Amino acid sequence: MTSGPGPVVNGGHRHEVAVLALPGTIAFELGLPHRLLGGAVDADERPLYRVRVATLDGRPVRTSAGYSITPEHDATLLRTAATVVVPGVQGGPAMADGRVAGELSAALRDAAGHARMLSICTGAFVLAAAGLLDGRPATTHWMHAAAFRKLFPTVRLDPDVLFVDDGDVLTSAGNAAGIDLLLHLVRRDHGSEVANRVARRNVVAPWREGGQSQFVERPLPDAGDTGTAATRAWALEHLAEPLTLAGLAAHARMSVRTFTRRFREETGLSPLRWLASQRIALARRLLESTDASIDRVAADAGFGTPASLRQHLRASIGVAPGAYRRTYRGAGRTA
Repeated sequence: MTSGPGPVVNGGHRHEVAVLALPGTIAFELGLPHRLLGGAVDADERPLYRVRVATLDGRPVRTSAGYSITPEHDATLLRTAATVVVPGVQGGPAMADGRVAGELSAALRDAAGHARMLSICTGAFVLAAAGLLDGRPATTHWMHAAAFRKLFPTVRLDPDVLFVDDGDVLTSAGNAAGIDLLLHLVRRDHGSEVANRVARRNVVAPWREGGQSQFVERPLPDAGDTGTAATRAWALEHLAEPLTLAGLAAHARMSVRTFTRRFREETGLSPLRWLASQRIALARRLLESTDASIDRVAADAGFGTPASLRQHLRASIGVAPGAYRRTYRGAGRTA
């Protein structure tokens, strides 16, 4: 689930990101903000974010991997951050009984008054325990969904999605979904070109839809069955053309029923939903990187008419094509 694009970094200055390491922090997730946000650069290779790690009191904490980290900052770092990231934790009071220490709760609640709050995996337990998710949509790792619901019944938990963007509070599912959420944040702040460059440098998928299911089966194909990858690649080269479910199945030399089942197993999405998401992604790239008219963008992305493009873009990210273009290319551009 996603919302519209957020504000771009203040006046060209680096966006300050504070990563809060708590006892039992998931080691892999602790490093993701530095790799993905810290690796985002503009066209002149200037860093767009400054990512720093803090613990509550500035002392070392032990990670889930069995080693400790020694930060250079304490929780005062959160006071000046524009984005605060809480990686997943293994155990601790937030997961055991839904509470956090008063000092931690106060630091997070104070930060929420001026910063975006983001959690990865079980970090959502910490945000929820601090009262930052009450009445809001959120997600966490599916394995912990039942415990989360029991501890935090007022949170509108959706355990089936990769991440949820609720504007100033963002939550993700497990490890890989944290990558998806951080790339989404870069895309929201700076557009697809910057986010895609970060993804390429880290050799990860540049975009997975937030509403995609956490449960993506990847069974071994039957003998002689090449799956749907070739058809997906072909479809990406023909997005401007009318593409139907029957046509995609025919290209894959499968029945519609078999193709639909295999496609969902391989991608987690239905063929038509995947196709719509790819067309939206293409339209966003064209709006960001070209001066093509809205009519031309709609045609090249396969939406046919500007009205159709407008409808799909609003449903996906909450803004119209012209407004989206102005966000990333400046108000002086013509739509």
